[in-house]
Amino acid sequence: MTTSQKNSRPCSIADALAVVGEKYALLVLREVFFGVHRFDAIARNVGAPRDILTARLRRLVDAGVLEKVLYNERPARYEYRATEAGQELRPVLLMLMRWGDRHLADVPPTVWRHSCGADLDPAIMCRSCGEEVHRRDVAPRFQVPGWTAEGSESG
Repeated sequence: MTTSQKNSRPCSIADALAVVGEKYALLVLREVFFGVHRFDAIARNVGAPRDILTARLRRLVDAGVLEKVLYNERPARYEYRATEAGQELRPVLLMLMRWGDRHLADVPPTVWRHSCGADLDPAIMCRSCGEEVHRRDVAPRFQVPGWTAEGSESG
């Protein structure tokens, strides 16, 4: 599914933001990753108006990021769980948290503990060589004809 606007750069970042870039969407995922799965608790912790939260949850379910799981039949009540696609967003949230901790917080409000016992300091690693990725180590390779780092060759 591509959602890039006509004549704009073809971009998976733009496509991903069309799914998770709406206000509250990533905060919903934060809550699910904390183990909060029920609507009322998500609403309380995110602070979103109920109608907006309902729309975000529906969008995330429709996009295959979350799934609704029935936990009570009468009345019908659902929990929200991350799908495999949703779980793949965990590192994105951890990197956003790292950035926020470094640039916006006096004291990190949440610290994740890694299974090794240390506080997590997430990093991007190259799957091929195992090295940490730094900005000087990467360069874009454009696979859509007619596009360069500067933009469209035709305009």
